[in-house]
Amino acid sequence: MAVSSSCATKLTSAKWDKLLLYSSSSAAALRHQLMMTPFCSRLNRGRKSLVQKSVVRCVVVQSDAAVVSEKMEPSETAAISALEQLKTSAAERYTKERSSIVVIGHSVHTAPVEMREKLAIPEAEWPRAIRELCSLNHIEEAAVLSTCNRMEIYVVALSQQRGVKEVTEWMSKTSGIPVSEICQHRFLLYNKDATEHLFEVSAGLDSLVLGEGQILAQVKQVVKVGQGVAGFGRNISGLFKHAITVGKRVRTETNIGAGAVSVSSAAVELAFMKLPESSHATARMLVIGAGKMGKLVIKHLVAKGCTKMVVVNRSEEKVAAIQEEMKGKGVEIIYKPLPDMLSCAAEADVIFTSTASETPLFLKEHVKDLPPVSAEIGGLRLFVDISVPRNVGSCVNDVESAQVYNVDDLKEVVAANKEDRLRKAMEAQAIVTEEIKQFEAWRASLETVPTIKKLRAYAERIRAAELEKCFSKMGDDIPKKTRKAVDDLSRGIVNKLLHGPMQHLRCDDSDGRTLNDILENMHALNRMFSLESDLSLVEQKIRAKVERTKPVVNSE
Repeated sequence: MAVSSSCATKLTSAKWDKLLLYSSSSAAALRHQLMMTPFCSRLNRGRKSLVQKSVVRCVVVQSDAAVVSEKMEPSETAAISALEQLKTSAAERYTKERSSIVVIGHSVHTAPVEMREKLAIPEAEWPRAIRELCSLNHIEEAAVLSTCNRMEIYVVALSQQRGVKEVTEWMSKTSGIPVSEICQHRFLLYNKDATEHLFEVSAGLDSLVLGEGQILAQVKQVVKVGQGVAGFGRNISGLFKHAITVGKRVRTETNIGAGAVSVSSAAVELAFMKLPESSHATARMLVIGAGKMGKLVIKHLVAKGCTKMVVVNRSEEKVAAIQEEMKGKGVEIIYKPLPDMLSCAAEADVIFTSTASETPLFLKEHVKDLPPVSAEIGGLRLFVDISVPRNVGSCVNDVESAQVYNVDDLKEVVAANKEDRLRKAMEAQAIVTEEIKQFEAWRASLETVPTIKKLRAYAERIRAAELEKCFSKMGDDIPKKTRKAVDDLSRGIVNKLLHGPMQHLRCDDSDGRTLNDILENMHALNRMFSLESDLSLVEQKIRAKVERTKPVVNSE
C-alpha cells in the first residue's frame, strides 16, 4: 500500500484517550484493535482525507482494506467503520477550528450579589488564578475581570465545551458554589460575541450607569496585573488592550460619561449649576444622613472637587466608615450628631438631606432665623432634598434667603441625561462594531504567521542549497565581491517570488480580501509546499502543556 508521507501524522493512544473519552470496555477493545492496524490501511480504496485548517493530512493512494473487509464479519466491519468515523470527527473537531476565545461570566444582570461575593477574586490573586486556569487541560490563556458588579473569566480554549466545563468546575472549587448553581446564573459567549461583550463593558455600555468611567480603569488594571504572568498570552492580552482602546475612543468621540443619571449625582450637579462658578471651591457643604443616598452624595461631591464637608447623622458609625473609605483622598469629613443639625445648617451654604424621617427636618420657622449666606455664594441658601417623604417642607421656599429643590426637580435632569446617553450609546455601538472587525482581522492574521515563517524558511533552505552548489562549481577562488553579488541576486529573486504569496497572507484590508480568502490562501500554500508540521496543532499544544506541568526531578 502506497501512502503519502503526510499520513505519518497520527494521534497517540494517550491523546485519543483524552480526545474521545471512551467510556466502555468494548470501545477500549476496539481502540486497541485500531492501534494494531495502521490508521490509513483501513480507509476505503482511493479515499482521500483532508482536514482543513489543520496539519493533520492523510492521502491514501492505494489500500487493500477492501480485500481485508471482505474477510471480516459484517459486525466487525460496522464497528470499525463507526470507530473510524468517530476518530475522524474528533480530529476534525480539535484541529479544523482554531482555539476559541470564551467568556464565562456572572454579572449584576445575571447573578445575585451573594453569589458574586463568593465568586469574586481579589486583584492580588489574579496571577495565581491565571496560572491555575492555564494548567487545565483545554485552556491556553486566561484573564480575570472581577469587580463589584461582575466576575468574568476570559480564556482561550482548545475545546469550547471542555474548556467551559473545566473553568466552571474550577470556579465551583474555588468559591464553594455547586456547579449547577454556577451554570444557572452564568452567561457564556464565544469568539466574536465574547469580543463584543468586553468592548461594550470597557465602553461602559454594559454598566448599571450607562457610560460610567470606573470600569475602563478596571479593564486597564487587568492588563497591568497580567503583564509577565504566564498564561496572559498574546490573544487575551491583545483582546484587553484593544478593549482599552475602544473604551477610550467611545468616551472621547461620544462623551457618553457626561451628565448625571442617578438622583444623588443629579443632586450634586444641580447644586453646582445653581452656585456661581467662582464659589465651587469655597462653598460650605452639609450632608444630613449617611445612608446609601447620603454616601453617594458625598462621593459625588468629592468627584466634583469638594475637599471639606460636614455630615450630620444619628450615629457616628456610618460616617466613620465613609471617613475610612475616603482616607488618603485629601477629603475632610466632619461628623456632627443630629441635635447639632440647626447649628450646622447656620454655617452651611448648600444643604443636602437624605434621611428616612417621616416628618420634615426643616420648616419655615427653622430657616427664617438662620444667618444669611455670602453674596459670593449668590445670597441664597440651597436645600437639595432627595428624601421621600421630604425632609424639607415646601414652606421653606417662602423664606427669601432660601431655595428648595426636591426629587421632582431632579427627575428632569436625570431623564434628560439618560436620553442623551442613550443617543450616545448608539454612536458608541457603531464604534464597537468597527473595532470588532479590526480585532478579528488582527487575530486571524496570527494564524498566517506560522505559514509565513515556514514558507520563508522553506525558500531560504532551497536558496542556500542551490547557492552552495553554484559556489562549489565556481571553485574556491571566488572573489568576495562576486560571492556577495550572487548571494544578493539569489535573495532578490526569492523575495520577488515570495512577494505575491506573502501579500495574499496579510490581513491589512488593503485590497478587500476577506478573512476566509486569506485562510484559504494559507491552507493552499501549506498543501502546495508541504508546510504542515509533523505534529497536529492540538498535539503540539497538548505536548507543550504536558511539558510545562511535568514535575521537576531532583538529580540528587
